[in-house]
Amino acid sequence: MDHGGRAAGGRTLPSVHRGRPRVSRTLLGFDFGRNRIGVAVGQEVTRTVTPLRTLPGRNRKPDWEGISRLIAEWQPDLLVVGLPLTEDGGEQDMSRAARRFGNQLRGRYNLPVEWMDERYSSLEAKRLLREGAVAQAKKKAPQYNDHIAAQLILQDWLNAHADKGSD
Repeated sequence: MDHGGRAAGGRTLPSVHRGRPRVSRTLLGFDFGRNRIGVAVGQEVTRTVTPLRTLPGRNRKPDWEGISRLIAEWQPDLLVVGLPLTEDGGEQDMSRAARRFGNQLRGRYNLPVEWMDERYSSLEAKRLLREGAVAQAKKKAPQYNDHIAAQLILQDWLNAHADKGSD
């Protein structure tokens, strides 16, 4: 069995959700930045998310080789990209850049992409790093908060979509 609950041959194993079989989907979440992109992986049925890594940008462009390796390794069914909105919910330059990135993901990998409001994910990640045990890890890896922000974005998406398949 691989990381996404798939049996040999790539078949996805069903799970039970409120008395009905439901397919377990693997999701990759992205905290897009022009210099770095945080990545996390999650499972829809268990609603668990794990931060993976922060990929450095190259000349202000995504590390497509690194992203391709993660997609090959985790074989996600859905990609979730954080959308940095203004405090009042409006779009800004980084919102448009994140949308471009998500559209490029969709085109390159032929996978569905959804967006998640990430207004406060980076601030929350920095707070968690300051207050938690991961503060020591930050000293060794200064970009640690980018994949923590991706974890928060993906967890927020899972929480927001928890009951959509159960009606």
